[in-house]
Amino acid sequence: FQADVEIRLVDGSCKSPVERFWSGGSPMYILQKATQNEESDSMEESKADEALSHSELLPKESPGPAALPVGRAKQLLSLYAMVQNPNVTHLEMSDLVVLPPLWIRCDGSDPEHTCWVGAEPLRAGQKITGLNIYVVSCEGPTADKSCFANLEELKMEHKRRHHSCVVTTKGFARYELIQVAAIEDTIVESGSNICVDITWNIVDKILETPPLISAATLNVALESGDPRSPVYQVFRELQLLLALAEGLRTGVTEWPEPLECESAVELVQDFLTDLKKKLDGDCGSGSKGETEKIKCDTAAVDSYINSVFSERGDLDFAEQLWCKMRSVSSYQELTDCFTRVIKSLERGEIQPWIHQGSSSSLRTLIQQSYHGRMEVVPLTGITPIQMLFEIGLDKMKKDYVSFFIGRSRSSLLFQDYFISTSVDLQEQVHRVQKLHHMLEIMVNCRVLLQFRHENLFPLTQICMKYYKENPLNEKHVFQLPIRPALVKKFYQNEHPELWKVEISSGHGAKEVKTVWQVSTSPPVEHVASNHSGLFCDSPVNGSTEERLYFITVTQCSQVQFT
Repeated sequence: FQADVEIRLVDGSCKSPVERFWSGGSPMYILQKATQNEESDSMEESKADEALSHSELLPKESPGPAALPVGRAKQLLSLYAMVQNPNVTHLEMSDLVVLPPLWIRCDGSDPEHTCWVGAEPLRAGQKITGLNIYVVSCEGPTADKSCFANLEELKMEHKRRHHSCVVTTKGFARYELIQVAAIEDTIVESGSNICVDITWNIVDKILETPPLISAATLNVALESGDPRSPVYQVFRELQLLLALAEGLRTGVTEWPEPLECESAVELVQDFLTDLKKKLDGDCGSGSKGETEKIKCDTAAVDSYINSVFSERGDLDFAEQLWCKMRSVSSYQELTDCFTRVIKSLERGEIQPWIHQGSSSSLRTLIQQSYHGRMEVVPLTGITPIQMLFEIGLDKMKKDYVSFFIGRSRSSLLFQDYFISTSVDLQEQVHRVQKLHHMLEIMVNCRVLLQFRHENLFPLTQICMKYYKENPLNEKHVFQLPIRPALVKKFYQNEHPELWKVEISSGHGAKEVKTVWQVSTSPPVEHVASNHSGLFCDSPVNGSTEERLYFITVTQCSQVQFT
């Protein structure tokens, strides 16, 4: 019934906006300043105007969540506490319901720069015994480390506030690894991220490097399509397959940028000519090796990663034909290529071999050519697209399976799911996309982090299990428990993206915590900052390039009802 505020319930399906400050679970209430009334008021005023400017007609970016003044937030928090207090009887509530925790966005206008206040019910069975009250304050950004807290002073302040004699400390640090290990020393501007979260007990000083006995979790979120990826050419090959699948589904094919400089017609004609010479016994220098084993131009990246993902050496005729036709850029070019192939088969100029198990229409034509009787295939409509799609799908499935079984020596646990032909073609393509995303993760961890098989194997199993049960999601964060020593060389001389110390006392429901943390990114989305970049240009204490930090303190106090 408060007109100036709006509330929403955050459950486990949404990312918690207070996960940096509070380790409680979902659901929770998020209370913030209402923006709908302001927008509607401005619209009412605009109706009085005769015309709107061009800029006013353009869609406006969402301003994001709005915060309340700290005084108003504390007033609302008091209302929440009163409703939860079983001793408040004048509200005439028949049944006292334990509400989810409440968190309120604050605008930081007070001297402490409070950005959140929160309340969490304390229970004894079904009975509410009190509340944990949280206050989160934030300062920064600053490059001046002299304003960082002293750990001993933080511990003494905690003891004073909570009348405790003994406190324990726990550390947490997050390091971004993908930028540290980047091949070209460039910052990745995408949704891709590889970071490690490290936790340990007994913290000795602020910003200390985690000890090697810590617990660590590798977090991997990689989006396909980065031109610097070792398997970028494979990604482009997949884009052609997806374009063909979309063409079959909608009837409209949008041809991607060709993978080769030469036209597909020229490449196919040269390929057929070489096969004819081989059949005639004219094996010119180099032609035998070229037709028996085509070197992978899709994976022909820097030499040090050729061993990670290279072309298979057992490509049959259809797969080699796909490699030549990857540069198709139009429907006319597609039909020209298949016309030349079919004529060569009809004339007996080539007698190609193909793998068993393929069900493509081209394979049927090749088998018929062995007996000199070939059906007439009208290269009209979607038929040429279907033919190219079939051989591309078969080839790419074998490529991915070859990597996961041969090079990464992964279990066959879920391979049947990824290469199954019992589902429709669109679903088969969707599963090939999953295989490519897993390939991106494995190869990048191998190349950037120098992971060995014993490290990649469990990560592969985690990815396979996830993708057997879920649709493609390149924003998903895959988590792998690791030993800190495995990635220490990437972070030991680096600044953490997030570092915090948790000071706690008491046990069970009586436990209270003080959390001091420093981060290089704004810890709250509703307090705007123009300094969310990485570095400060102005010198601080003689340094010409200092990382900017945000300092956040979370304090907890308890209110007992009984």
